[in-house]
Amino acid sequence: MPTRRVFLRQSALAMVGSGAAPLWLRRVLCAADAPSPRKKILVAVFLRGAADGLNMVVPHAEKSYYEMRPTIAVPRPARGSQDAAIELDGFFGLHPALAPLVPLYQTGHLAILHAAGSPDPTRSHFDAQDYMESGTPGYKAVQSGWLNRALPWERAPLSPVRAVAMGPVLPRSLRGPNASIAVQRLDAFQIRDPEAALQLEAMYRDASDPAMRATGRETFEAMRLLEAVSRQPYQPAGGAEYPRGRFGDSLRQIAQLIRADVGVELAFADVGGWDHHVNEVGRSTSEGLLTLRLRELGQALAALWQDLGDRMRDVAVVTMSEFGRTARENGGRGTDHGHANCMFVLGGRVRGGKVYGKWPGLAPEQLYEGRDLALTTDFRDLLGELVCRHLGNRDLAPVFPGYQPKFPGLLQVPA
Repeated sequence: MPTRRVFLRQSALAMVGSGAAPLWLRRVLCAADAPSPRKKILVAVFLRGAADGLNMVVPHAEKSYYEMRPTIAVPRPARGSQDAAIELDGFFGLHPALAPLVPLYQTGHLAILHAAGSPDPTRSHFDAQDYMESGTPGYKAVQSGWLNRALPWERAPLSPVRAVAMGPVLPRSLRGPNASIAVQRLDAFQIRDPEAALQLEAMYRDASDPAMRATGRETFEAMRLLEAVSRQPYQPAGGAEYPRGRFGDSLRQIAQLIRADVGVELAFADVGGWDHHVNEVGRSTSEGLLTLRLRELGQALAALWQDLGDRMRDVAVVTMSEFGRTARENGGRGTDHGHANCMFVLGGRVRGGKVYGKWPGLAPEQLYEGRDLALTTDFRDLLGELVCRHLGNRDLAPVFPGYQPKFPGLLQVPA
């Protein structure tokens, strides 16, 4: 059966109205309509390039950490120091560039899972990202992505933007039988040639292939809806300020869609630039390539939280990266491809204020293959908990075929 998904690029095509507006569009255009019950929303953030989890969430109580990283380690927490790690629990500290996330941790809305990741041993960015986005480490035969398969089944009419990725192409995570879209920018959905748009819509409507007709219908409904949303002036709430750049823009537009109540259940954003073989850290912790990436990440996530306000009770955000970095620094003041990493989860139902996961240690005999942080939690354990306890999809067998997630307990159990 052909895959039914909508794959939209930033386009000079644009939208024209024809026929009756669909339910989702009518709700956007008519403020008098009663809002539908809020659904749970999962936002997945992929840090492409293999982020250095050991310098993000610093095991400052580990002597071996400082021995293996004599020039790039984040200093132990120290009062008044802007370069030192920010104390979390007496053992771990947060990189100072992630300071905007500290209030969320302290108030119990941010949880961290350390020594987590994919059990597959590959150090290839391409393969590791593919395995993590498919949800099937070491197995390439599955064509769809875990995030697409995670959508709970529903009989009711579904929003054409139920699953949305911010970017020019649909990520591996969202490919599959459930309709999903890729959007570069909300304000780019404009049809400059109405006649051409009508012809395209008629072509899809009259197609002999049912899958093509459905795809065309979904595409034009999504275009109308997103064009209607983009017409509404958007001002982030609560004084939220997103960092400039593609990632900040992506999270701002995700917040805009969530607050517009257009039926989003899954959202995906990614940010690259984490492959720091050289110059990971500058002359101090406040300088270097990693600090720039972490500052952007921390500011963007904190802005999303502030922007959504009480809507975060229905939203969970999870970060992931294909693998971690070597425990030892290399000769270029950087790190190489490693194994286990850390994952962040924030949201209203998160049991935050804690670093989860069994810590394996960094002594030579405790390292994976003598060089990396060892894995103690499969990334599917955390994602499975989010799919089940947050999205409400209890049938995890199709989401993670051949694997039964063991929940690490980062979320409150639904009543």
